[in-house]
Amino acid sequence: MIISISRLSCRKTPPVISLFCARHHLSTTTTAFSSSSKLRTEYAFVAPPSLHPQTPHTNTNSRPGPKSQYQKPPKPAYRPPSSLDRTGPPIKPDLPFDFRFSYTESSPKSRPIGLRGPKYSPFGPGRVDREWTGVCAPAVDPRARSAEVDCELEEKRRLMREKVQGEPLTNAERKALFERCQRHKTKRQINLGRDGLTHNMLNDIHNNWKHTEAVRIKCMGVPTVDMKNICSQLEDKTFGQIIHRHGGLLVLYRGRYYKPKERPVIPLMLWKPQEPVYPRLIKTTIDGLSIEETKEMRKRGLSVPALTRLAKNGYYGSLVPMVRDAFLCDELVRIDCKGLPKSDYKKIGCKLRDLVPCILVTFEKEQIVIWRGKNYKPEQGGYFLKERELFDDSDDDPSNGGENETTDYKNDIDSGDSDDE
Repeated sequence: MIISISRLSCRKTPPVISLFCARHHLSTTTTAFSSSSKLRTEYAFVAPPSLHPQTPHTNTNSRPGPKSQYQKPPKPAYRPPSSLDRTGPPIKPDLPFDFRFSYTESSPKSRPIGLRGPKYSPFGPGRVDREWTGVCAPAVDPRARSAEVDCELEEKRRLMREKVQGEPLTNAERKALFERCQRHKTKRQINLGRDGLTHNMLNDIHNNWKHTEAVRIKCMGVPTVDMKNICSQLEDKTFGQIIHRHGGLLVLYRGRYYKPKERPVIPLMLWKPQEPVYPRLIKTTIDGLSIEETKEMRKRGLSVPALTRLAKNGYYGSLVPMVRDAFLCDELVRIDCKGLPKSDYKKIGCKLRDLVPCILVTFEKEQIVIWRGKNYKPEQGGYFLKERELFDDSDDDPSNGGENETTDYKNDIDSGDSDDE
């Protein structure tokens, strides 16, 4: 009985050996199935070399398919267009004004005393047929510049603008365009920041004009001290027309006969040029005062109550009339600029010096202290622009044509001072 049990146990196959046999049988079937696969015979399939990096697989039994002789050559790799490509000729723009980095924050009247580095064109080498002087790219040779040349350029700008604008808009048309530019109707908006109206922003405005007749522009920061300058520069450089203004919000109309395919050629600035060196804003001694009197005035100016506190990237359109009103009572005015970049409140002080006018005393402790001077005379007969224009009139009759409103607006822009400065 014991012998028969031992013989039966010897005949039983161990589980390890049976598992090995099953795996061997499965591998042989897989090999046979793969050798008879249609991928290699009919479709000329070749395994990618990443599977066998050391010994790449070569399929000797594969035959090329019937469509292999009609295969197209591979396409070249995509190469994005580069702004530094100088294969073509230089751009020859016909815009009749000097190209500047910022048209509102720089003036041809203020001349620098030097440059911070070597002169280089912000448009790139050889891309524009205008020479960069370190401040601007003039439309004509600076050596041949004269008053007659400036008058010719101004007349050319006026003719180009009249050709695009056509007949004045009626009151109903202006209201319709303004309604299309509301926030709940469109998201198209151009933000005008601390650099003001830059050269590349002209290209953005024309890109928006391809899809809509009017574009919304939001003005913030330092340029809003002088809104009259922003409005005049926008209309002068884009050949458009401002049809609505509410605070720092503008609506710029492209014109009746504007054609996107005939838009002017505007070369883009590839980088920001270096700012030139200008004379110091704060002098050691104020004109007409001694050193002791200047020190005493600076100390007293920092202790007077602040007229207002400026917020970062805010709207400063009412700053100039506030300062003028304050000078009727006090000779020193302090403006709190805590939190603002140093370059911002220096630009604000420079604008106040020219627009009020006044004398800069100090920029210490993030404050602007200004003095009205000994022989201060308040402005007389200045016209102040409305905070909201063109759409407050109750007369909504389209038969008027809106010509009176447009004429009044242009006169307001060209004459007197603005309360938005």
